[in-house]
Amino acid sequence: MLSLQNAGKRFGPRVLFLEADWLIRNDEKTALVGANGTGKSTLMKILCGLETLDYGTLEQTRGISIGYLPQEGLQLGGRTVFEECLTVFDELHEMEREIDQLAGQLAELNHEGAEYQSAAERYSLLQDRFHALDGYALDAQVGSVLTGLGFVKEDWARQTDEFSGGWQMRIALAKLLLAKPNLLLLDEPTNHLDLETRNWLEDYLRNYPFGYILISHDRYFLDVTIDRTVEIWNKRLTIYQGNYTKYLRQKDERREQLMAAYRNQKERIEHLEAFINRFRYQATKARQVQSRIKELEKIERIEVPEEEAVIHFKFPQPPPSGRMVAEAEGLAKGYGPKQVFEGARLTIERGDRVALVGVNGAGKSTLIKLLTGEAAPTAGTIRLGHNVIAEYFAQDQYKVLDPEVRMLDDMSRAARRVREVELRSLLGCFLFSGDDVFKPLGVLSGGERNRYALARILVSPANFLLLDEPTNHLDMRAKDVLLEALASYSGTVIFVSHDRYFIDRLATRVLEIEGGAVTAYEGNYEDYLRRKSALTAPTSAPAPAPQYEKPAEKPRLIGNTIIIEGGFEAFDDATSTLTPRARRLNPIKQKQMAERCAFLEEEIPRIESAIAHSEDQLAVYLSAAETQRLTVLAAELRAQLAALTAEWEELTAQLEGQTT
Repeated sequence: MLSLQNAGKRFGPRVLFLEADWLIRNDEKTALVGANGTGKSTLMKILCGLETLDYGTLEQTRGISIGYLPQEGLQLGGRTVFEECLTVFDELHEMEREIDQLAGQLAELNHEGAEYQSAAERYSLLQDRFHALDGYALDAQVGSVLTGLGFVKEDWARQTDEFSGGWQMRIALAKLLLAKPNLLLLDEPTNHLDLETRNWLEDYLRNYPFGYILISHDRYFLDVTIDRTVEIWNKRLTIYQGNYTKYLRQKDERREQLMAAYRNQKERIEHLEAFINRFRYQATKARQVQSRIKELEKIERIEVPEEEAVIHFKFPQPPPSGRMVAEAEGLAKGYGPKQVFEGARLTIERGDRVALVGVNGAGKSTLIKLLTGEAAPTAGTIRLGHNVIAEYFAQDQYKVLDPEVRMLDDMSRAARRVREVELRSLLGCFLFSGDDVFKPLGVLSGGERNRYALARILVSPANFLLLDEPTNHLDMRAKDVLLEALASYSGTVIFVSHDRYFIDRLATRVLEIEGGAVTAYEGNYEDYLRRKSALTAPTSAPAPAPQYEKPAEKPRLIGNTIIIEGGFEAFDDATSTLTPRARRLNPIKQKQMAERCAFLEEEIPRIESAIAHSEDQLAVYLSAAETQRLTVLAAELRAQLAALTAEWEELTAQLEGQTT
């Protein structure tokens, strides 16, 4: 569809890329990656015709349609949300009007005349095309996309100019998805989307009938939506086959090959230069010297571009808190007639890294504000534990910064034990480099000040961090620094994030806020989705093996936290006495049993670790009630371990019997 040939672009003396060759196919699903400032967004604008090349050519197939979503800056108005989305179907609406006109003409014209024949052919052609484009389901298409992007039905009739910038970008994205251009160019499409909406967009793009190119700092989003990666690096375009994870692996391999070639070439050059210098003035060696001089001149020197320095930053570890960090009982919060949640109960323990999930408006930010004291509950109680020092990062954290203070001075004041060179490295990772660190905070944009506020938290953390969307405005490099720092942090973290990779790598528990209730799931986001799916699975689903049945997963209460646990319970089937030798399992059931066996081999060590943890806690006496709770918990875990171990042994024996 599109072809870049020997393409180049510069801004003044600064070259973004040169000698770029890229053939973009009509089914290409590609990520465009590279460090900030390398020209990704500029290349997007070149592909859609908003910018021009300084060198080379851009060719495109005649009749191609291209849709472009910028990072920000779109403003819509004058129509309702639904009407604005319908504007992408203007051609179909015009076609529908012509079909209606032709239908009227056909009713009046002489069926034997040439004019009737011409009108009938045109009517048939338009009808076929209208059906092929699903013209009779336009309202349903609009409703489906708007719902997927998080617009409730009441929003459809609201004027577009009533919505904030982030929601305006969602409307623009909805229009692009409905228009279905041959090539979608999406620059940071997930910036303004919550986790549930991102999941919907991932599914939509996987089934998109044409090609698209994405710029995104969401690693998981790229991994599941693209099959090709194009990197701008060292002023060159390099194409990698595969998703983002495969690209990282291939890039490392290519760099190792480049370094090996560079070392070999360097050794050869040094050998040639040594020979030339040694025998330059010996007449008997003149021919050999000249030969090596010519060889040296012909060598095309391999350049090894500088890699961005990898920043490894660790929190100064905070003073320890008590085992119980926070607990809430009968918690309720409402705003006027709207009740966010009620009767919620939860317990946060030292060392927990808790992800809050739920749709927009479910109450994630509200719960964090309640825990920090920024807001008061309408009912119920919240209690922080012994020696808990909380620190809150809000979505608009920049508002509490002193606008007159220079960035580096403010950072140094917050981190008295950290050297200036380390502070500047950290700031550089959060995209503040050079003279930026001497700017007053007041001249930074809202996003820049939020990035700075997050970096500031890293140098002097409390022992209880409450982070509301800390990954906003961060690129992958900054997210990696934050993720590594939080993973090694000894305190307790509650966070809201829409970055699936970030949640999966960091969370040890997930708190879901849905329908006014707060439910805890052990594990990361993948575990949460698996257990959530098991809860909603139809009860008629086939059991994994005839000897076992899987009961519906039920929440149970440990302390003040609802725990969702999965598991199979063994039972004796008096009617099934055949041994494996007497009756072989069919291949499907045998495969299910093998999968269940593999799951148990992972689950049993996890429960053993939980038992060890509870026994460690029992070694520290806090109160009689707490000792009793931990004793009951340990007993339940041991019983569960015994049941799962017995189940694993039985499954293993049956599977071995199938293979003997």
